[in-house]
Amino acid sequence: MLDKNSHIPIYIQIEEIIKQRIYLEDYKIGENIPSERELSVQFDVSRMTVRQSITNLVNSGLLYREKGRGTYVANPKLEQPLMGLTSFTEDMRARGMEPSSKVLRFEKIIPPVDVAGDLLLEPGEEVFFVVRIRNADAKPMAIERTYIPVKVYPELDEKKIMGSLYALIEAKFHQKIGNAIQQMEAAIVAKDDSKYLQINGTAPVLIIKRTSYLADGVPFELVRSTYRADRYKFISEIKR
Repeated sequence: MLDKNSHIPIYIQIEEIIKQRIYLEDYKIGENIPSERELSVQFDVSRMTVRQSITNLVNSGLLYREKGRGTYVANPKLEQPLMGLTSFTEDMRARGMEPSSKVLRFEKIIPPVDVAGDLLLEPGEEVFFVVRIRNADAKPMAIERTYIPVKVYPELDEKKIMGSLYALIEAKFHQKIGNAIQQMEAAIVAKDDSKYLQINGTAPVLIIKRTSYLADGVPFELVRSTYRADRYKFISEIKR
């Protein structure tokens, strides 16, 4: 319980107690925790102190709020190492989760100038433009907007793109994938994406832009992915 004589601030002690209750599954994933009023009575502190503790846990991703309903225990975030070139399908299966996709759009287009530049395309060359919802255990994790040069894979169709593009390239087309250049930034979810990702319109997201190359240096894909920040986090090892 709380030690009000400790040098550790009360709100931090409350955070640690709530974390312990989640760890011991007194508060289970997806279930709501007691209200601020109930916790303030339990701990014999002000609601403002409890609110600060809960807000910190929400900001760290351990809890989430639903307006008018209360505060709930969040699913643990999936960790994605920023090393090695793997597909979404491979990542999810490595975690024991079942990946799936829903194709929202599949068509040939003339790409925007910046996309054509990244894919080393001449003016007027077409790409397949694919928009997919990527799910793990039937829950939306990300929305991907992918550009694939038609001249590289002219036989591509919507059925082939349902699974892993990387597996398709290596197993079906017998080509070796080389490397990728990846950029990452934080943002507030776009209005259209919030509906597909099943998050509110002001939720934070992670935006990843990846340009991938075959072993011979030919770019075969540019994908812009929007990941739910409450379900995903990226980690990297840095050595001196």
